Amino acid sequence: MTEQGNELAAVEMPEARGSVTYANDVIATIAGLAATACEGVAGMSGGIAGGIAELLGRKNLTRGVKVEVGETETAIDLYVVVNYGACLPDVCRGVQAAVRHAIESMTDLRVVEVNIFVQGVEFEKDTADDVRVR
Repeated sequence: MTEQGNELAAVEMPEARGSVTYANDVIATIAGLAATACEGVAGMSGGIAGGIAELLGRKNLTRGVKVEVGETETAIDLYVVVNYGACLPDVCRGVQAAVRHAIESMTDLRVVEVNIFVQGVEFEKDTADDVRVR
């Protein structure tokens, strides 16, 4: 997979005169929003660059998302952080279904794969504070 950027994918529209082009960031944003809306997902993991952007106060909707867009198909890699106690296979299946549905319903691209990489587990803030060594 290549890092998303400003590359564009042209899609031929047979009944129209012309084509529709999607920027990789558009597909990445759709995928990121669909993934973070799923139950059990605490957030996306964007690595060092994503962490620096968050510290500077910029919300990056494509954080933790890599896309590869072709003429009629797309493949997505998602790097997620899940909530502690969530059933990981169920969360991952839910994210895959939600991302596939969101992209296919909003664009005319076919999603060929949604790869999930679980990067971490987030504990509830109160639970982590209550665990103290005495």
